[in-house]
Amino acid sequence: MDVSPIGRAALEGREGTRLTAYKDSVGVWTIGTGITTASGLIKVVAGLKITPLQSDALFAAALEKYAAPVRAALAKPVPQPFFDACVSLAYNIGPIGFAHSTVVRRANAGDLAGAVEAFLMWNKPAAIIPRRQGERDQAALASYDGAKVYARRGDRSPVKALAGSLPAPVSVPDPLAPMTGTKPPAATSARPSLFTRLVDLFLGRKAS
Repeated sequence: MDVSPIGRAALEGREGTRLTAYKDSVGVWTIGTGITTASGLIKVVAGLKITPLQSDALFAAALEKYAAPVRAALAKPVPQPFFDACVSLAYNIGPIGFAHSTVVRRANAGDLAGAVEAFLMWNKPAAIIPRRQGERDQAALASYDGAKVYARRGDRSPVKALAGSLPAPVSVPDPLAPMTGTKPPAATSARPSLFTRLVDLFLGRKAS
């Protein structure tokens, strides 16, 4: 299971996107769509700036990075909205915190309703509560058919997913190769992934 386009849009709405490094609410240097050094994707320091295209590549890579441990932690099939909300939670609290959460424990025990309510246990700092309520409401949906999804409970407008916004799986370890000096490995699939194409753009190479 992968993050859906609406799931991506909801997470993007919760995190916001900034192209210049800034300190988040707890003093951690952050850039793009909630990307920190802890992501392992880029070292975020004061003064760092990225382009919109680089931000998109980082966010897509981060989505897969956090979706993978969610898939590993959930032992039973779950609805798409629940999975997307879980990735949003893991993106915020980290994969280890998520794996040991009551959300996972209840979901794996077959208590999906209880797992939905367990999102609200992650309620510190207080400023995070509207986001957590939005994740809880998203997780409670059986499907996205006809449903409205809000990044945070109380938002005036629901999130909207752009067509084709679902990211491709990560195929290179560093989507910002020109910034770090790391060259990506040669593509192994017949059809280059989104990340391979983005890296080609960064390096000025012709698309294969």
